[in-house]
Amino acid sequence: MALIMAGLLALVAVLAGVTVTTANTKTDATWELAERHEPTAADVQRLYRALSEADATAASTFLAAQNASLELRKRYEDDIALAGQTIGLAAVDRGTDPRVAREIDTISRQLPVYAGLVEAARANNLQGLPIGAAYLREASHVMRTQILPAAERLYTIQADRVAEERADAVRFPYLAAGLLLVTLIALVATQVYLWRHFGRRLNLGMVVATAALIVGLLWSSVALTLHATSAADARPDRVTALGQARIVALQARANELLTLVARGNGAQYEEQFDELADELVGKDGKSGLLAKARQDAEGDVAAALANTAGATRSWLEGYREVRKLDNGGRHGEAVERAINEGAAGASAPAFAQLDAGLERALQASREQFVDDIVTAARSLTLLTPGWAVLSVVAAGGIAYGLRERLREYR
Repeated sequence: MALIMAGLLALVAVLAGVTVTTANTKTDATWELAERHEPTAADVQRLYRALSEADATAASTFLAAQNASLELRKRYEDDIALAGQTIGLAAVDRGTDPRVAREIDTISRQLPVYAGLVEAARANNLQGLPIGAAYLREASHVMRTQILPAAERLYTIQADRVAEERADAVRFPYLAAGLLLVTLIALVATQVYLWRHFGRRLNLGMVVATAALIVGLLWSSVALTLHATSAADARPDRVTALGQARIVALQARANELLTLVARGNGAQYEEQFDELADELVGKDGKSGLLAKARQDAEGDVAAALANTAGATRSWLEGYREVRKLDNGGRHGEAVERAINEGAAGASAPAFAQLDAGLERALQASREQFVDDIVTAARSLTLLTPGWAVLSVVAAGGIAYGLRERLREYR
């Protein structure tokens, strides 16, 4: 009986260590997902968006030349400033990852080069020198071939991290569950042994120990079920899909404007625009990234995306009109329709409406994701100290119940 008591106490001690560690790890991992990993992924996505928007805004500013508004100039400067700020934030979550360091180094080195080329393009353009267009095309080339690919790889790394952490958070605790089952079987077997040898059906200490572990089992089952359900509702792929849709739209807008900058030599930009438009809305105009985003949308996300289909159609129709004017030798009118939001049939206001809708949807989707993760984390509240207390109660019950039987031998 002394050996049985020692064995049961040792089993409960191991169970306590495993359950407390498991509950604590799940709780910490879930809170970190909400407070650290997801915000970092959002920062990287914001970095990508700022870089893409800067490329499009630089082209708009160039086309407007002397008539460029202060708002356009400020938007470009804000995007470059935001990119600089978020580069450091992007390194916080994976500071020891060499892949992160490599991509951040690429962006940090090439971003000043890009900004310098844009300023050279602007200065030459204001003087009416045609070489300004060459500078702008080179700047866009640096952005598209070096900076944006590095930012995309950086976002992929962080998005994978969020997906991995979410998967870890919902993984079933097989070791803790197995140990709990073994301990309960051992407690029941010991009570059967005591009943047969002492003729007493119930042992108060052993009943208390068993009840404590059953309470822990029920509590954990409910908490982990709620945790898994809430974490499963938090789908990072929705945020990723919306972010990708917005980035593709911004890249297509940059190609639309760069085609005008090229003045008859923008065939490559037209081809890229068509490819990006197909990716965004599909060849039929009803599929692509936007359709996928709307299909899974609900609540505030669905409301934000409600008008994006119409805005996209208006933008693409405006783009086709701009191309007709430009190809027909009416370059000035084409530029006016492309960048002036007040011009009849302009593509600029339609794109602005599309971009604003995607931004609102992206923010709402992020908020939904964080709310679901926080709900999952809160479902584990007090589970760690709860298991510590229940394990002490179980150990005390075992010691008390078997000590009473041992005293009968004295």
